[in-house]
Amino acid sequence: MECLIGDVKVHYEIYGSGKPIIMLHGFSPDHRLMSGCMEPIFSQREGWKRIYIDLPGMGQTRGHESIQNSDGMLDLVLNFIDTIIPDESFLIAGESYGGYITRGVISKRKEKIDGAAFICPLIIPDISKRKLPPHTVIYRDEKFLSQLSTEECENFSSNFVVLNEYNWQRYLEEIISGIQIADEAFLTKLKEQYAFSFDVDSQLSLYEKPSLFLLGKQDSVTGYKDAWELLDKFPRATFAVLDKAGHNLQIEQDVLFHSLINEWLDRVEEK
Repeated sequence: MECLIGDVKVHYEIYGSGKPIIMLHGFSPDHRLMSGCMEPIFSQREGWKRIYIDLPGMGQTRGHESIQNSDGMLDLVLNFIDTIIPDESFLIAGESYGGYITRGVISKRKEKIDGAAFICPLIIPDISKRKLPPHTVIYRDEKFLSQLSTEECENFSSNFVVLNEYNWQRYLEEIISGIQIADEAFLTKLKEQYAFSFDVDSQLSLYEKPSLFLLGKQDSVTGYKDAWELLDKFPRATFAVLDKAGHNLQIEQDVLFHSLINEWLDRVEEK
């Protein structure tokens, strides 16, 4: 599906019907990162309309000169939501950079959002200011890794902490597939103004709806310690730091991921 938001032709996909959930992927991949980890959950649940967007410069949404920074990215997401589900309340889930944009959406549309989930969220845009653990590989399936090229093995081992065939196949299908078609020139320019022009977390008032923070103990990209500073703003939040999980927690710890997302949805349904 496509819709025109300002001058940007936005690609998105919708599955199911019911209460909307906006799904925001991270920086460089596309909507398949989110649909790959979330759709298996909804094969067992009804009543949810899942809306997966390709953010500008990623997937099938081309970059556009009207978006110069993360403020512009946030404005586009807000306008997309207002266009696709006007006058509806919704849930929102964001991974990595998508988790940063999610907090921007909450700061602007809090009264319409009935639940929020953060998957390995970007908390501090400036990487030099993040509290990060060293990259540590926890498990290696040497028999499988011997089948990969040196380049593939180096790529895999620098982005995952559990190196096995299952994770490799999902990495190719859900993450690499999007990265390969990203608009690199657009994203490089966007990274020059990666942070919002405002401090989104200081502007957040109490968000008292069911929330979930999922962090990888071995996440050396966005870390897990910085997110802890936000918990007072989310009094209904579950905060889980998972071992054997890096920045691709949704793949490396998929059983726990499914369980905790389901429990978050249960809490939303209880209201």
